[in-house]
Amino acid sequence: MPEIETARLRLRHFTLEEFDVLYCLYSNAEVMRYLSPRTREQTQASLRKHIQHWQENNFGMWAVIHKDSDNMIGRCGLGFLENTPEVELGYVFDKSYWQMGLATEASIATLKYGFLEVKLDRIVAIAHPQNVASVRVIQKVGMKYQKNAHFYNSDVVYYAVTRKEWHPDDSLYILQTEIA
Repeated sequence: MPEIETARLRLRHFTLEEFDVLYCLYSNAEVMRYLSPRTREQTQASLRKHIQHWQENNFGMWAVIHKDSDNMIGRCGLGFLENTPEVELGYVFDKSYWQMGLATEASIATLKYGFLEVKLDRIVAIAHPQNVASVRVIQKVGMKYQKNAHFYNSDVVYYAVTRKEWHPDDSLYILQTEIA
């Protein structure tokens, strides 16, 4: 299964052994403020879904590993937007790693994977309008505002970028398809 290396991060597939770290992230009320915290059972279901999604679609959520510490610091990747065939960029990071550009770095790598490897034609992203940091990440990676919308029982702003509109940057992106 593919993994990606960026300047500061490794994006790799989740394993069931990461439940505790993921639960710490998903149960943190501040981190999950705009997504709603998850119980142990919901986190277990999410973890299994992350793993299964890759097996079925050749894309999904990556476990984001900070190269300096070798710690899992969040998740970033692609999934299907609720009740649509559209592919959505999503991310969640541990609070101690906020405001370092890591969500942007992981999102850029994820878009490269989606457009260059999976050959998607379009990728969307949504955020609560009040989640200024998330909206800023979406804008930094080149997505353009499309409309206000309602997904996951919330009013959100909806952004998108097509492969034709997207402009890859020259940031470090090493795709490894054969992991030893």
